[in-house]
Amino acid sequence: MSGEMMKLAIQGGAAGLEVSEQNFGAPFNEPLVHQVLTAYRAGARAGTKAQKTRAEVSGGGKKPWRQKGTGQARAGSTRSPVWVGGGRAFAAKPRDFAQKINRKMYRAALRSVLSELVREERLVVVDSLAVEQPRTRELAAQLKGLGLDHVLIVVDRLDENLCLAARNLPDVEVLAASEVNPMSLVRFQKVLATAAAVRAIEERLS
Repeated sequence: MSGEMMKLAIQGGAAGLEVSEQNFGAPFNEPLVHQVLTAYRAGARAGTKAQKTRAEVSGGGKKPWRQKGTGQARAGSTRSPVWVGGGRAFAAKPRDFAQKINRKMYRAALRSVLSELVREERLVVVDSLAVEQPRTRELAAQLKGLGLDHVLIVVDRLDENLCLAARNLPDVEVLAASEVNPMSLVRFQKVLATAAAVRAIEERLS
């Protein structure tokens, strides 16, 4: 791992936060990030859709009419896919949509997204973030003071008051640093992280 360091500005703080340039100054790898995000979405699919083939639909054991002489097309079963109530020709079956992404690729994608957030000035770092009471108004006032509305809040460990205060804000989500993933980072316009959360993310990437 490279020993080169860089500084992230801390909102309202004099000194910056030293972080690894490998984690927060990496080039943006768009194909890799796209692959990881696609795999993440695919893994969230239920894959429980099920339909019946003509062999699985009940009934249809008797030939509807004789083969010749009726003036109608030949038919061997009322459960053919061309009949109402028949089985599906290509029936959907339960399946797993998960795609394999190894740890090295996942971490590289996370570094790439974090670095892009820094370059686009979408990552806001603060010393700490807390609310004394679980009141939405209190958190909303703090976010307004920082000029944030559509934001992901990342903390080193979840605080009950903070989570309760955020749940009534439609465009705000709170995550622990251990739960941060590329998908959560790209869903919001801005990411607000505490210094301790940034350190925790770096530990995950080391």
